[in-house]
Amino acid sequence: MMTNLFSQFETPQMFGTKMTLITLLIPLMLIPQPTNRLSTNRTYTLTKWALKEITKHLMTPASKNGLKWAPLLASLLLMLLTLNIVGMFPYTFTPTTQLSVNMALALPLWLGTVLTGLRTQPTKSMAHFLPEGTPTLLIPTLIIIEFISLLIRPVALGVRLTANLTAGHLLLQLISTAALATIKMAPTLFLLPTLLLILLMILEFAVAIIQAYVFTLLTCLYLQENT
Repeated sequence: MMTNLFSQFETPQMFGTKMTLITLLIPLMLIPQPTNRLSTNRTYTLTKWALKEITKHLMTPASKNGLKWAPLLASLLLMLLTLNIVGMFPYTFTPTTQLSVNMALALPLWLGTVLTGLRTQPTKSMAHFLPEGTPTLLIPTLIIIEFISLLIRPVALGVRLTANLTAGHLLLQLISTAALATIKMAPTLFLLPTLLLILLMILEFAVAIIQAYVFTLLTCLYLQENT
């Protein structure tokens, strides 16, 4: 039995070793094994179709330089989808509820988009700090504001994903606890919290998918801005 609401977010351990790395290796199961057949199995066929649709949707407005990021962004979306959805099942752990994991994903991606912009189009990238026609007195203030907003982007990526998934898991635990208590105290009234729990579960599956998509889409928009 959980000692508190937040104990579900503690990193699971086995023999004193944290299992976060093993959990992050789950997407590797989607890698097909070498074979002479044209299509290996249904999982590979479904993954290939998903990668094609994701790439088409995300990278259509991207420039030639941005297309080089297509495999990375498509893999990122599939990884986040897998981790978020698998974490919804009982007796599993969701790495994306950990801010450290999300920031470890957000920071390198954001920094990569910024460095790409500075390398390919340094003038346009630096021009974002100062809009055209800005009054002379406001130039220092606007540069500071734009610089801070640029630095906040990776924090917003990581915190948004963490906050939404953490809030959903907490709500699920609260409602499930209420449902169990109602069954014991008033069996005739347990249908209401049970129905609410089912609806909330459906909502959380939608949130898991949407948050993975939003994380990848924002990264793609940052890339398009710099390419």
